[in-house]
Amino acid sequence: MAITTAKRPADLYESRKGEFLVSTDRSRLDLNLIHHFLTGCYWAKGIPRKTVARSIEHSLCFGMYNADKQMAFARVISDYATYAYLGDVFVLDPYRRQGLGKWMMQCIMAHPWLQGLRRWSLLTRDAHMLYAQFGFTPLKAPERYMEIHNPRVYSPTAVQE
Repeated sequence: MAITTAKRPADLYESRKGEFLVSTDRSRLDLNLIHHFLTGCYWAKGIPRKTVARSIEHSLCFGMYNADKQMAFARVISDYATYAYLGDVFVLDPYRRQGLGKWMMQCIMAHPWLQGLRRWSLLTRDAHMLYAQFGFTPLKAPERYMEIHNPRVYSPTAVQE
């Protein structure tokens, strides 16, 4: 049996809404902005810049822009066949409460490489209502899930690469 190799989803995916643009163009991503936000948020506090860069390199990333200024970000880790994990989703404070996070989620869920997946997952502390609009629910069988969680991995005393 031969394995068919599909191209990595490098094809540009973009959507416009008024003055805003959602794009998967990696060259537009502002690594400094993304790192600055993530290093201060509850789920990635203290994350090294090098780790953020590597996570972007190995994910399908969505940036949202107003003109050339990045204002939001999300990334999807997937095999593009069966599973996707949505992570590092944020909209900068000045752009919140305008429906832009919901629109970015619509763009992510519409991406052609993310169609027909059997399972999606994500973790959130406070955005359950947003993700529920896209079909996300609490785990139906949490007893089946296992994880390794190291909350101190980014602390200054942890061994870094």
